[in-house]
Amino acid sequence: MSYRIGSGVDFHQLVEGRDLWLGGVKIPHYKGALGHSDADVLLHAICDAMLGALCLGDIGVHFPDTDLAYKGIDSKILLQKTAELIANEGYTVVNVDSTLCLQAPKIKPFVGQMQNVIAGLLGITERDVSIKATTTEQLGFVGREEGVMAYASILLQKK
Repeated sequence: MSYRIGSGVDFHQLVEGRDLWLGGVKIPHYKGALGHSDADVLLHAICDAMLGALCLGDIGVHFPDTDLAYKGIDSKILLQKTAELIANEGYTVVNVDSTLCLQAPKIKPFVGQMQNVIAGLLGITERDVSIKATTTEQLGFVGREEGVMAYASILLQKK
């Protein structure tokens, strides 16, 4: 069996007047992430982890923010397209381990929904999608609620 490990990270500024999408789920909050797409940092980090595992570049290579076709796009579509790229290379996802870094809001009530969305898009079980969250104890841009970030690690297996 051939296995590949990848890691990804993403950051987005938080601003008023935007929806906050995390893990494919709309989270009620007075601020949302600013970006060319829906700015879902968790899904973007997972995409980068998948692409990195197979040395396929990053999310910006495949879905550039200079391309109007991706303006406002739902990041679930980006994750689905990334999963197709991985499948075309002969790999499947074994599991995802991720961490969201944000001061607020608390995401624990939404983790199950996020796991369901991600598992469904990747063809794995919810138990194969770990989503953790942490604050930065009010330090830095995350602690000041100026931004949100996510880390993701992924294990791929050759079919």
